[in-house]
Amino acid sequence: MQSVPSQAIRPLSLNASLSSSRLPFFSFSLPIFHKFKINPSIYNKSQKVPLFLTLRCCSSGSVTAKPSSEDRRNRDVQEPDEKVVALRRLFSKPGIGIDAYIIPSQDAHQSEFIAECYMRRAYISGFTGSAGTAVVTKDKAALWTDGRYFLQAEKQLSSSWILMRAGSLGVPTTSEWLNDVLSPGGRVGIDPFLFSHDAAKELKEAISKKNLELVYLYDLNLVDEIWKESRPKPPNNPVRVHDMKYAGLDVASKLSSLRAELVGTGASAIVISMLDEVAWLLNLRGSDGPHSPVMYAYLIVEVDGAKLFVDNSKVTKEVMDHLKNASVELRPYDSILSEIRRLAAQGAQLWLDTSSVNAAIAETYKSALDKYRSNHGSKGKIKNKRYDESNGLSEGPSGVYMRSPISLAKALKNPAELEGMQNCHLRDAAALAQFWCWLEEEIHNNVELTEVDVADKLLEFRAKKEGFLDTSFDTISGSGANGAIIHYRAEIGSCSVVDPNKLFLLDSGAQYIDGTTDITRTVHFGEPTAREKECFTRVLKGHIALDQAVFPENTPGFVLDAFARSSLWKIGLDYRHGTGHGVGAALNVHEGPQSISYRYGNTTPLQKGMIVSNEPGYYEDHAFGIRIEARLVDISLISDDEIEWLNNYHSQVWEKVSPLVEGSARQWLWNNTRVIHKQ
Repeated sequence: MQSVPSQAIRPLSLNASLSSSRLPFFSFSLPIFHKFKINPSIYNKSQKVPLFLTLRCCSSGSVTAKPSSEDRRNRDVQEPDEKVVALRRLFSKPGIGIDAYIIPSQDAHQSEFIAECYMRRAYISGFTGSAGTAVVTKDKAALWTDGRYFLQAEKQLSSSWILMRAGSLGVPTTSEWLNDVLSPGGRVGIDPFLFSHDAAKELKEAISKKNLELVYLYDLNLVDEIWKESRPKPPNNPVRVHDMKYAGLDVASKLSSLRAELVGTGASAIVISMLDEVAWLLNLRGSDGPHSPVMYAYLIVEVDGAKLFVDNSKVTKEVMDHLKNASVELRPYDSILSEIRRLAAQGAQLWLDTSSVNAAIAETYKSALDKYRSNHGSKGKIKNKRYDESNGLSEGPSGVYMRSPISLAKALKNPAELEGMQNCHLRDAAALAQFWCWLEEEIHNNVELTEVDVADKLLEFRAKKEGFLDTSFDTISGSGANGAIIHYRAEIGSCSVVDPNKLFLLDSGAQYIDGTTDITRTVHFGEPTAREKECFTRVLKGHIALDQAVFPENTPGFVLDAFARSSLWKIGLDYRHGTGHGVGAALNVHEGPQSISYRYGNTTPLQKGMIVSNEPGYYEDHAFGIRIEARLVDISLISDDEIEWLNNYHSQVWEKVSPLVEGSARQWLWNNTRVIHKQ
């Protein structure tokens, strides 16, 4: 997020001879669905450099988490929440009979950015952050969110809600809390379309320890029942074909490679529910939700055919012809469960990625298979024996439960996708140069600008660039203390005026027809304090350290995370988010399976062709937030090698971006890319 051109988001190089600030191309060949293994030999402990070091606490006192009761405003006077009260009335209705209801952030496809009609957690709680889970019991309401949103949640939740700072010491998980507040025999309701199969299974097992029952409410969503007529309509925007010059590979080739994977695993079909996977595989794009060019759809690919489940009103003649050429049939979006039942009734061996496929689909398949095996098990017609989900031998089909092969194939960008990402980053860089030139001039002329004014003006500059479609996430325009709210969103009426005497953080991105950007800068329009400069410089040192890292093939991202944090750790500082995420090519701005994060559970190897962001930061609550800008650098803290890196980077920015700007913006770019000398 830090860099204006392509520096911060670039394909990873495993070749140490490549310049650290280049955006290299990599060779790409079929098969596109790669298998990989992690080589355990590269994780062996070195005899010279121990893998685990003695830890010391940088804090002078003990570390404790605030009780949840201290995380709400106006705790002594709880105001009744009409929506929560209405939701509770439904608990005792016939066919429901529950004691608690869980409202997650997701839609039926586990999307990060969802259509407004599916923003159920935001509607019921008032908290608008992208991550969080609300739980309502008959007498309590609680919301869990992670460190990116603690401050935002404090502001947005009413006194009726308990804020649970997920991951903090002493804060229970949702299942632990339910086990504590509900009596044995209690019933916990969920909409099974909104939970992945794995998440629902984990929840079911966790609450069963206290004899609580998980209840799947297939036929209605309780939040929708109280939302009623005011609920926005589902999107019906037209789907479009993603041109081959940007996609780089035709649909027939992608489907052929996928079918080879099906045969290799013994599956007869795969159910694809992740929207970016559907869009990538079929070379289609949409605009059904904010920030991501995808459409609401499911896809089932069989060995000898494929069916796309989508609202037919979104399908233009061009898209229809495109799908016919790839032998893809259309089906109504809401008919997915009936198709799952039909396939199971034929004994189909379905491949389900249970980390993403919703529990409604997985449980429907499992129930239909049980019926199929009951009807056919004694007839001796089933020759294929496989292990079922619980590793017990099962006669007949039982499903293939593995990660979707499309996830990795999509992450390994082909040359056309890499070229599109480079080109859109350069156009985006030109827009940013024009924007920063404008903003500095306005500030120096004492023009009063709100955080919303600034975000709107940036959008105006971007919208003029060729191929611009949308922002890739809500722009984070934060002055002073608002910059410390990691995913802050400025809103009219409550946002701050940009203060020239405080740090200003701008985290933004765009969707273009040929690629996706994600860029962060932090600036100060006056004289930053020594503290601000030191914190900023240590964030920069982490960025450089990660960029310059040389590592063995098959290294997972969590191994590299400490490179970005090391300089902050030396003075007892850290940040509450991962360091880098995958970025889609004209797709989701946050893309897996790879990441660079302290979360060591993700063992996906980093490979050539992947695009990963490099975004360490630092956030001082109620004071400021930091990611990258040169004026804030404390030269005394950086090495000669780091100065060389910075100068090389600025040289490339000038070389690549200056031809795309003119006038005052070109002069601004020149002023901000000059050579830095050690003092």
